[in-house]
Amino acid sequence: MYQVMTMYGDNEPWWFFEDWQRDVQTTATFDDLEAAVAYYEYQWNELKNKNTYSNAKHNYLSAFWNEEDERWCEECDDYLQQYWGIALLKNGQPLPVESRKELYETANYSGKAKCCKRLEQGA
Repeated sequence: MYQVMTMYGDNEPWWFFEDWQRDVQTTATFDDLEAAVAYYEYQWNELKNKNTYSNAKHNYLSAFWNEEDERWCEECDDYLQQYWGIALLKNGQPLPVESRKELYETANYSGKAKCCKRLEQGA
C-alpha cells in the first residue's frame, strides 16, 4: 500500500523525527505505485506554485516554503521556518526508488535556519 502524505510544520518531510505524524495534514492511499506517483506529482505542482522555495530528495520527499511563514519557538528563542512537505511512502516507509529528476533538481533554497537549534543539540 502506498501513501501520499501532505505535511505542515517545523521540519522537512525526510527527517522523520519522533512524532512526525502530527504534522500530517492529508493522506491519500493507493494500491499501485503509478497512481501514487501521479497524485504525488499533482500535489508537488500545487505546492510548487504556492511557495517561493523548495528542496527535495531523490526518493519522492519534497519541502516547500515561503520566507514569511514562520512560528515563534519559546524553547529556542527564535522564529522557525514552517514547511509544507509531501512524501510518497510505501507502508509508511520512504521509497527506495528515484523520482523524476525535475522533482528534485529544481530545488531553490533560502539561507534561513532550518530547525530548532535545541533539537540539533539533542536538548
